[in-house]
Amino acid sequence: MSNLRAWLAEKSSEEEEHFLGEVPRLWLEGGQVNKLCCLLTDFDFIEAKINHPQFGVLALIEDYDLIEDAELLTHPEYDSKIVEALKLIQGALRLSAHILIQDTKELAGQLSGRLLYFDAPEIQGLLQQISQTKTTCLRTLTASLTPPSGSLLRTLTGHNDWVNAVAVTPDGKYAISGSDDDTLKVWDLRSGKQKFTFTGHSSKVNAVAITSDSKYAISGSDDKTLKVWDLESWEELCTLNGHSDWVNAVTVTPDSKYAISGSDDKTLKVWHLHSGEELCTISGHSSRVNVVAVTSDGKYIISGSGDIFSSSSDNTLKVWDLQSWEELRTLTGHNYAVNAITVTPNGKYVISGSSDDTLKVWDLESWEELCTLSGHSNWVNAVAVTPNGKYVISGSSDDTLKVWDLHSGKEKFTLSGHSDWVNAVAVTPNGKYVISGSSDDTLKVWDLYSGKQKFILTEDSSKINAVAVTPNSKYVISGSSDDTLKVWDLYSGKQKFILTEDNFNINGVAVSFDNEYVISGLSDAPLKVWDLQSWENLCDHTHHLNWVKAVAITPNGEYVIFNLDDNTLKVWDFYSGKQKFTLTDHSSKVNAVAVTPDREYVISGSYDCTLKVWNSQSWEELCTLEGHGSTVNTVAVTPDSKYVISGSYDCTLKVWDLHSGKEKFTLSGHRDSVNAAALAPDGRYVVSGSSDDTLKVWDLHSRKKIASFTGESAIRCCAVAPDGVTIVAGEASGRLHFLRLEGMEA
Repeated sequence: MSNLRAWLAEKSSEEEEHFLGEVPRLWLEGGQVNKLCCLLTDFDFIEAKINHPQFGVLALIEDYDLIEDAELLTHPEYDSKIVEALKLIQGALRLSAHILIQDTKELAGQLSGRLLYFDAPEIQGLLQQISQTKTTCLRTLTASLTPPSGSLLRTLTGHNDWVNAVAVTPDGKYAISGSDDDTLKVWDLRSGKQKFTFTGHSSKVNAVAITSDSKYAISGSDDKTLKVWDLESWEELCTLNGHSDWVNAVTVTPDSKYAISGSDDKTLKVWHLHSGEELCTISGHSSRVNVVAVTSDGKYIISGSGDIFSSSSDNTLKVWDLQSWEELRTLTGHNYAVNAITVTPNGKYVISGSSDDTLKVWDLESWEELCTLSGHSNWVNAVAVTPNGKYVISGSSDDTLKVWDLHSGKEKFTLSGHSDWVNAVAVTPNGKYVISGSSDDTLKVWDLYSGKQKFILTEDSSKINAVAVTPNSKYVISGSSDDTLKVWDLYSGKQKFILTEDNFNINGVAVSFDNEYVISGLSDAPLKVWDLQSWENLCDHTHHLNWVKAVAITPNGEYVIFNLDDNTLKVWDFYSGKQKFTLTDHSSKVNAVAVTPDREYVISGSYDCTLKVWNSQSWEELCTLEGHGSTVNTVAVTPDSKYVISGSYDCTLKVWDLHSGKEKFTLSGHRDSVNAAALAPDGRYVVSGSSDDTLKVWDLHSRKKIASFTGESAIRCCAVAPDGVTIVAGEASGRLHFLRLEGMEA
């Protein structure tokens, strides 16, 4: 299949469509198993199918299901190892589907980042093909993305804001999510496709419940209403009005007759679902009601309360009789708000999650607390239990899910992959899969029984705040919030040294042009100077610095320029370690600093939304560059010293003419803050990293994006190697991505 691309180019559109769509199935039916396996490991076929308007990545993923055909198991050409490799490729495509739907040019980077872990000949052959692609793209050089052998199966994207709630239909076909974008979305759990969007709420959707017959969904919103939706006609049936404040929680009785809601107005309300009538209001909590559950026998309502930021609020669970609607008892023990409640299928236990970072297990017969589950490092926002009652799954503001053995009370493992709070958790009826909703605007689907991740993706979970490449192209130096500098071999991607700091975040890193020294800037600590030959700390430049975030060295190595938390820039003599000048004209903190290659100017970017240009001889301010609508996070200068590129919290990059002080043009395309910018040595393109998890490459002549790579959390820093095609980027998750810009001349 090595000539597939050329062969397809000679075919008519009908012939190409027939080949891409029908041939995989026809080959299997014709017993051509080896041909099918070769096709599914051919990069040209994969690329052609996801780029074809009639197919795309989801259709391609379905092709790999052909290898699970029952008749294949007895076929003489069946090879279990080849099939295992094909399933890994399918898994990598499934993990990347939400990205490839938006940008098919990310195929090379996504596949290589997920498959470089594996040694199977079929996978190594595919990777070799990827490295020869002619498409302009960013290809990962090291295994730095979640592999397809772990618990994470796929990511569902489509919401434009936090996902607050998720529920699975009892037939296991669909997941329904509610979001701060005021909508509910219905997802097909088999294909991962978005099936429908419910619009009608005028504010955030906080809660979703589904009737036991899978016919109706009920949602609760900040617009103080509940809405009932028909899951067959996809229409809104009615609106339930009555609460005087936000509706935070909703549940449905096992017989699907009644819905119970909880609100910021401190009450619960019981609604008749057929008539839409409010049957009663239940009062008793002294703080907002955050969560409501009903026992499996339909006898009891259990509610949780508390103000998130107050230890003196209600912070209790209350048990109510569903027939008389009277309070039966109050369960106390949590120190902060109760955010989540679930009841085990056998009706024996209640599990609650709280802003005190714990879960508690309560006995429904004695109403006593049995145990506390501790392990999360932030609020527990969501709790679910598997249908067999063995495991509890919790979601937290520490961005993780944890799986607990309910019998022993011990944590089994942690599911990491979200880049923000986990607000919602649901388990499919067969108990195999967990669906989580997060403040990162996504849902993720996890295989509960695949076990712990088989690969460690990073040394730790600390944010990488700064990255620099040595001018001789040998090393990458990264600084992170785990208080260390790490030295990496640029071309192997392997870690060489760890330079331990003194329990302070490293926010800035600069390398001298003679390749002799590295200077690191820390929070509330001295600047440190490191010898690039011995890797020893040579000296601390001062003991009175605070929150150094930006560091630059003049090309001649004479001065070090860095920011302080007092809105100033300091200029230090590198060799004497003495302060020479203080630059004071910014009205807020300075985030970034750069020096022009011709050594004439220093440019700084600030929280005050401006850049300032300083003369490096007189150290006077020459001009202010105004135009960004928010904080300036990063500054870079073209090699010819003519232009400055700035990145901002306003999601844009701006290109400025340094001579005139005027803005030339704006690069728009990021969906969140631009945190980092780095220029190619020849000045042809600029690379930007953003909190939207993407790294983008922009052609400065055409003013267009030419390549993009999506990581798994915010990109906080990036650097371009002297070869002009090797790029290094650091994530908030702690991942360091080594990438190659393909389709560009070195």
